[in-house]
Amino acid sequence: MTSLIEKKTPAWLNLSDEGVTVTLRYPTELNSVKTDKITLRAPTVRDVRTAQATFGNDAEKREMQLFASLAEVGVTDLEDLKLLDYQRIQDGYFRLVNEDEL
Repeated sequence: MTSLIEKKTPAWLNLSDEGVTVTLRYPTELNSVKTDKITLRAPTVRDVRTAQATFGNDAEKREMQLFASLAEVGVTDLEDLKLLDYQRIQDGYFRLVNEDEL
Protein backbone atom coordinates (compact mmCIF):
# COMPACT_ATOMS: atom_id res chain seq x y z
CA MET A 1 0.00 0.00 0.00
CA THR A 2 1.28 3.44 -0.90
CA SER A 3 1.64 6.15 1.74
CA LEU A 4 -1.23 8.62 1.72
CA ILE A 5 1.21 11.50 2.09
CA GLU A 6 4.12 11.58 -0.30
CA LYS A 7 6.13 14.77 -0.44
CA LYS A 8 7.87 15.12 -3.77
CA THR A 9 10.65 17.55 -4.52
CA PRO A 10 9.08 20.52 -6.30
CA ALA A 11 10.21 21.34 -9.83
CA TRP A 12 11.61 24.69 -8.63
CA LEU A 13 14.05 22.99 -6.22
CA ASN A 14 17.33 21.27 -7.11
CA LEU A 15 18.99 19.61 -4.11
CA SER A 16 22.54 18.24 -4.08
CA ASP A 17 25.18 17.34 -1.49
CA GLU A 18 26.83 20.71 -2.08
CA GLY A 19 23.76 22.89 -1.73
CA VAL A 20 20.35 23.78 -3.04
CA THR A 21 19.29 25.82 -6.06
CA VAL A 22 15.90 27.48 -5.96
CA THR A 23 14.21 28.79 -9.08
CA LEU A 24 12.43 32.00 -8.18
CA ARG A 25 8.94 32.69 -9.41
CA TYR A 26 9.75 36.41 -9.63
CA PRO A 27 13.17 37.22 -11.11
CA THR A 28 15.09 39.66 -8.94
CA GLU A 29 18.44 41.39 -8.59
CA LEU A 30 21.05 39.64 -6.47
CA ASN A 31 24.40 41.41 -6.24
CA SER A 32 23.15 43.82 -8.94
CA VAL A 33 22.54 40.96 -11.42
CA LYS A 34 19.02 40.05 -12.57
CA THR A 35 18.42 36.35 -11.98
CA ASP A 36 15.68 33.77 -11.56
CA LYS A 37 17.75 31.36 -9.43
CA ILE A 38 19.50 31.47 -6.08
CA THR A 39 21.92 28.86 -4.76
CA LEU A 40 22.67 28.24 -1.10
CA ARG A 41 25.75 26.19 -0.30
CA ALA A 42 25.51 23.60 2.46
CA PRO A 43 26.09 25.33 5.82
CA THR A 44 29.01 24.63 8.10
CA VAL A 45 28.90 24.64 11.87
CA ARG A 46 30.89 27.90 11.70
CA ASP A 47 28.16 29.52 9.56
CA VAL A 48 25.48 28.68 12.10
CA ARG A 49 27.62 29.72 15.09
CA THR A 50 28.51 33.04 13.47
CA ALA A 51 24.86 33.87 12.82
CA GLN A 52 24.01 32.85 16.39
CA ALA A 53 26.81 34.96 17.87
CA THR A 54 25.86 37.98 15.79
CA PHE A 55 22.09 37.96 16.34
CA GLY A 56 21.56 35.81 19.45
CA ASN A 57 17.86 35.37 20.19
CA ASP A 58 16.55 37.23 17.13
CA ALA A 59 15.62 34.20 15.01
CA GLU A 60 14.44 36.27 12.04
CA LYS A 61 17.69 38.25 11.72
CA ARG A 62 19.76 35.14 12.40
CA GLU A 63 18.04 33.22 9.59
CA MET A 64 18.27 36.14 7.17
CA GLN A 65 22.01 36.57 7.83
CA LEU A 66 22.65 32.84 7.53
CA PHE A 67 20.80 32.59 4.19
CA ALA A 68 22.59 35.70 2.86
CA SER A 69 25.95 34.21 3.82
CA LEU A 70 25.17 30.84 2.23
CA ALA A 71 23.96 32.51 -0.98
CA GLU A 72 26.77 35.08 -0.98
CA VAL A 73 24.33 37.96 -1.38
CA GLY A 74 23.43 40.94 0.76
CA VAL A 75 20.69 40.80 3.36
CA THR A 76 18.92 43.64 1.53
CA ASP A 77 18.80 41.47 -1.61
CA LEU A 78 16.89 38.82 0.36
CA GLU A 79 14.63 41.44 1.93
CA ASP A 80 13.61 42.58 -1.56
CA LEU A 81 12.40 39.10 -2.57
CA LYS A 82 8.71 38.39 -2.89
CA LEU A 83 7.49 36.42 0.12
CA LEU A 84 6.73 33.33 -1.99
CA ASP A 85 10.33 33.21 -3.19
CA TYR A 86 11.71 33.67 0.34
CA GLN A 87 9.53 30.78 1.48
CA ARG A 88 10.98 28.66 -1.32
CA ILE A 89 14.47 29.46 -0.02
CA GLN A 90 13.41 28.49 3.50
CA ASP A 91 12.00 25.21 2.20
CA GLY A 92 15.17 24.51 0.24
CA TYR A 93 17.38 25.24 3.25
CA PHE A 94 15.43 22.98 5.57
CA ARG A 95 15.48 20.14 3.03
CA LEU A 96 19.23 20.67 2.68
CA VAL A 97 19.93 20.30 6.40
CA ASN A 98 17.36 17.57 7.10
CA GLU A 99 18.75 14.06 6.80
CA ASP A 100 15.36 12.35 6.78
CA GLU A 101 13.75 11.22 3.57
CA LEU A 102 10.92 13.52 2.56
